[in-house]
Amino acid sequence: MLKQIKIRNIIAIMLGAAIFSFGFVHFNMQNQLGEGGLSGITLILYFTLGWDPALMNLLLNIPMFIIGYRLLGKKSFIYTLVGTLSVSVFLKVFQKYQFTIHLEDDLLLVALFAGIFVGLGLGIVFRFGGTTGGVDILARLGHKYFGWSMGKTMFIFDAIVIILSWLTFLDARSMMYTLVAVFVGARVIDFVQEGAYAARGALIISEKSSAIAEMIALRMERGITILEGHGHFTKQPKEVIYCVIGRNEVVRLKSIVHEVDPHAFVSIIEVRDVAGEGFTLDDQKQPLH
Repeated sequence: MLKQIKIRNIIAIMLGAAIFSFGFVHFNMQNQLGEGGLSGITLILYFTLGWDPALMNLLLNIPMFIIGYRLLGKKSFIYTLVGTLSVSVFLKVFQKYQFTIHLEDDLLLVALFAGIFVGLGLGIVFRFGGTTGGVDILARLGHKYFGWSMGKTMFIFDAIVIILSWLTFLDARSMMYTLVAVFVGARVIDFVQEGAYAARGALIISEKSSAIAEMIALRMERGITILEGHGHFTKQPKEVIYCVIGRNEVVRLKSIVHEVDPHAFVSIIEVRDVAGEGFTLDDQKQPLH
């Protein structure tokens, strides 16, 4: 089991936890802005009862640790422990050595910064196989077993906690800005989770499919798959070219296709995740990073 634990992942999870904690302390706590999930509950307890968020983060996560251990496996559980403990440690550090960021008169900026820091931190943690406990575990389970977007799943749980925050310490204005922060955070999480590099898939139907495939392979050095299709109207078999390219290569691909066959049918689709040679592996089948 220890051989499966990567030091790089642990360092990245700790970095993500530090980014999350910095934003949580300097934007949420300093400006009395709410948050979703168990982090939001720790804020409720902090602003109403004065309980330390760093300590409450650990105590509230004990039931989540049990769920995570039973359902996520030992490796993910270890990463979750690292993430949760790191958040509590960094929350304590940043509360003790915090500095004031004067944005009291612009809650919109506060909300945007809060969402960016929280989303970036959690996105890094998720990307390297960890969680920070709480709703993160539930979101990861939903992603693992049902394919749900982690950011959107968390947004639903977050909304429930925000309503509770509104009923306890948030006024209507702060609640609306909290929603902005949570929404931005959810989008940033998905962006980091799926990768800043967004690939595109190309489906090309042409009578000159072989010539187009040769040109793409020669000029763009991209792998190509020829699929067997069947025209519904013509009742004739057709070859369909499928290849995955970078977002910045779309115009170049269309130019090549048009050069060979101006009448070719080209469909460009968004690819949320891509792995393999040319993207995550080199020519020798070794990881690029």
